[in-house]
Amino acid sequence: MLEDEGGAERVAAPEGSEDDGRSLFADIETLIDDGRTFVEAEIAFQKTRMAYTGQKGRNAAIFGVYAAIFAVFALFGLIVGLIIALSPLLTAWGATAVIVGILLAAALICAMIALRNVQKIRAAFRKDQE
Repeated sequence: MLEDEGGAERVAAPEGSEDDGRSLFADIETLIDDGRTFVEAEIAFQKTRMAYTGQKGRNAAIFGVYAAIFAVFALFGLIVGLIIALSPLLTAWGATAVIVGILLAAALICAMIALRNVQKIRAAFRKDQE
């Protein structure tokens, strides 16, 4: 057995191995300090990453809403353009009726598809409860 500077006993290193004079307790203390440093760095990294993703997520939501608004405006423009283009062929009221009829048919088809999906979801939950 050997003693280090602090008076603690330590096991002698096997022959042929390097011994830099450090004790096991010093190595454990260094390991704990390194672990603490790693945890602090990881927490700082995760905070930075969350702030970055929060900012980018907010921007994505804002520009997504703008994109939806512009798409709706474009659809209104298309509808008005179709009515104007069909007016010489069908009169203004006829063109309006045709366009409204097509839009209502599309809305009905979408509503039926949505209802079918809701019914499938309900059926899946009924199967789980049984």
